[in-house]
Formats: sequence, structure tokens, C-alpha cells
Amino acid sequence: MDAVYYPVNDFGPLMKGLAIGGLGIFHVFTAQFAIGGGFLLAWFQWRAMTDRCPECRLFIHGYFRFLVLVSFVTGALTGVGMWFTSIQVSPQTIALMVDEFHWLWAVEWTFFTLEVVAGYAAYRYGARLSDSAYLILLLLYAFAAWMSLFWINGILSFQLTPGRWLETGGLWAGFFNPTFWPSLLYRTVACGSLAALVAMLVVNLSNLPHNQKTTLIREAAWFTMPMLLMPFLGIWFVSVLPPDSREWITGGSVAMTMFLGIAVGASVVIAGYCLIGILRQRLTINGATATVLCLMAFAATAGGEFVREGARKPYTLREILYSNAIRPDQVKKLREVGVTTGDPYPLRGADGLPNEQTKLGALAFRNLCSICHTVNGVNSLPGLTASWDTDMKRMNIAKLQYLKPFMPPFAGTPEELEGLVQYVEWIQAGSPRAWPDSLADPQTRTKRLAEIGRALDQAGVEAYLHQKRRKE
Repeated sequence: MDAVYYPVNDFGPLMKGLAIGGLGIFHVFTAQFAIGGGFLLAWFQWRAMTDRCPECRLFIHGYFRFLVLVSFVTGALTGVGMWFTSIQVSPQTIALMVDEFHWLWAVEWTFFTLEVVAGYAAYRYGARLSDSAYLILLLLYAFAAWMSLFWINGILSFQLTPGRWLETGGLWAGFFNPTFWPSLLYRTVACGSLAALVAMLVVNLSNLPHNQKTTLIREAAWFTMPMLLMPFLGIWFVSVLPPDSREWITGGSVAMTMFLGIAVGASVVIAGYCLIGILRQRLTINGATATVLCLMAFAATAGGEFVREGARKPYTLREILYSNAIRPDQVKKLREVGVTTGDPYPLRGADGLPNEQTKLGALAFRNLCSICHTVNGVNSLPGLTASWDTDMKRMNIAKLQYLKPFMPPFAGTPEELEGLVQYVEWIQAGSPRAWPDSLADPQTRTKRLAEIGRALDQAGVEAYLHQKRRKE
């Protein structure tokens, strides 16, 4: 299958993956808060109408206005932003997922529409309804929000563990994949916990008397009780990961292990404070403490999302699409015809490059590296390779999947690889106006390209992890 080229977007010093990752973390945090907030409000409404907690009635409508503002405005805008950014960063990934799950995504949008309608009705007319009618409306809102999570969770977890879909191609085999249930239950627990923490913050910002604030905070704290299940759900999730993904997060990748530690550590502190401090020791929580707990919850969300994304490497869709949007079955052909050959788009800043070889290298960088690396910014390729000499660059890039198993194989010709090396070294040298063509001499050209070609052949056209599993 030929490579598919889309318009190229340059994020400057900001890594493309970081742009979508940062927006995604914020969107997940607000979306999960909105889902948990619906169930928290239904719980408060039931407690109030049954006279188990009359103070809850003072809190419901004010908190719902806050919930609507965050979930309907911030959540909706970041949701649209996620679509827009995803299409800019990796349109091939979104295209494959839409092609496979378009009807399920339509179902999710239906539930989202129900969520919006129910939420607006509760916000606009809740004060006029009877207690039972208001409870039904809140439950409808909460259920619709959770069902939206249900469908999105299956689609996102498919990226990491497509499971039997790889053999059968069946829709439901891909949707109900190995990580579907542990991730869904884990996210559900996280939703309730986030709603409780934000509720504690909102209560402290209110003008209610101290005793009523304390009562409401303890009522909200009960929603953190399911956090006791998080360790077991986390172990379940990790146990069904592919062995290589499990290896990444448990020491194979320092960054992923660190972020996993942040997620676990922050969750433990939050659960300990809420379950032991508030519910057992009956401590009073003020606005500052509530803010710190919310920030820790955001850190836990960020760590968890980073691990989920990173555990897929070297794929963006496991076994289907590499992180640079090259299909595994395209690598062999691109090694022959070149990854830049069919690229129809002009090269930004081409006039500032010293020769055709560095222009070829810049195009190779754009098509193979720019999704995760920059030229002069976050995770820059010149910075990462600054300690390598020229021959090391050639051999390391040629055998990249062996040097760093979470990287895909180089999918280009020896000429493109040499161009990439010269482009990187030109940048490392300070981007001078003149730069020699390393392949100008015919004898040198023949020898050097043959050496690079042999290194590429030795590395093979498959990801290292795939080769390892095949040999085993």
C-alpha cells in the first residue's frame, strides 16, 4: 500500500505529540469531572429528598451551574480541539479509527447529545421540578455522560490493545479489547473521585456556615471510597497489556516509569487523605487543601494518560500504524522508492538550506521524525544526537529499532538517511550558509550508500518487538 500524504503542520519548538497530549489531558480531566459530577449530584439529591442530609439541597443547584460551565463550555471546546489537533498531528490515525468505528462514534455522539439536553434542562428548570422529577433528570444526565465514556473508552483502548481484531477484523473484537473493562472501571472510579474533590473546593468557595461546609465535604468524600479499588484495577490493566508495553512502564522507559509513579503516588495520597483524614479522623478541609488535592488529581490524570499513550510505542495504533503514521507493510517499499518521493508539499524554509542533500534530509525529518521530535525545541533530534559522531548517526538511525525498541524502523532509502544525517549535523554546526554534499564524490557515494543499505538490511523492516516475538 502506498504512503498517504496530508498537509504538513509545523508546531515550531513545540513537539506535536506534546501539543495533542497536553490538550488531551485537560480534556480527559474535565470530561471525567463532568461524568462523576452528574452521579454526585444525583447522590446529593437523593440524600436531600430523603432527609438524610438536608444540607445537600443547599449545594445542588450552585454546583450544577459550575458543572455546566466547566463541562459544557470547557469540555465541549477541548473536545472539538482534540478532533482539530488530532487531524493536524496524525490524520492517518484518525482516518483509520473513524473508518473502523464510525457507527460507534455516532452512538457516542447520540449519548453526548442526550447529556447536553438533560444537563441544560436540569440547569434551566431543575428548581421548578419536584424532587423525584429532578432526581430522574440528574440520573439521566449522569447515565448519558457515562455512556459517552463507555463508547469512547472502547475506541481509545483499541489503540493500545486491538486484541482479536488483528486476526478477525471484527468490530466488537476490537471494541471489547483486553484493556476495555479494566480501563472503563478505573476511569469510572476516577470520575467519582474528581467530582468529590471539585465539590470540596466549591463548598469552600461558598458562603455557607462552617458546620454546613463540613457536612457537605464529608458527604462528597464518600465518593472517593471506590478509590480502594484502584490498585486492583491498575494491576488488572497492567496484567492484560502486551509484554513489551508492560515492560515500558515498569522500567523499560524511565519517563513512563516516572509518570506511572506520579499517577500512583498522587492517587495514594488523595485516597489516604480522603478516606483516613476526612472520613475516619473527621478532619476539616479548607480551600487551600482542596485546591492542592485537585492539582494532585490533575497530576494523576496527566501521569495516567502519558503512560497510556506511551505504552503503545512504537505504534499509534498497535500493530497497525507506527507513531510516524507509516504502516508496517509500507516500510519495505519505502526503503526502495523513498518516503519523500511522493510528498507533494513544499518544504518550509527550503531557501535557507545550503544544498539539495539537506533539503532531502529535511523532508525525511518531516515525514519520519517530526511527530515526536523537533529541530530546535522539545525533544529535538539534533539535541538527542549531539554526542554521536557522523558514522554513529548513520548506523544508529539505520538500526533505530534496535537502539531504541520503542522507535519504528527507518522507512526510507539510504540517500534519505544520509540526507537526514547531514541535515542534523548542519543544524548542530549552527546552520552555516555553505555545507558540503557528503555524496558528491562518486566512489564515496557508492561505498557509503552500500554501508547504509547493509545496515538497513540487517535491521530489517519490522519493529524490534515484532521481530523478537516472532523469534520466540
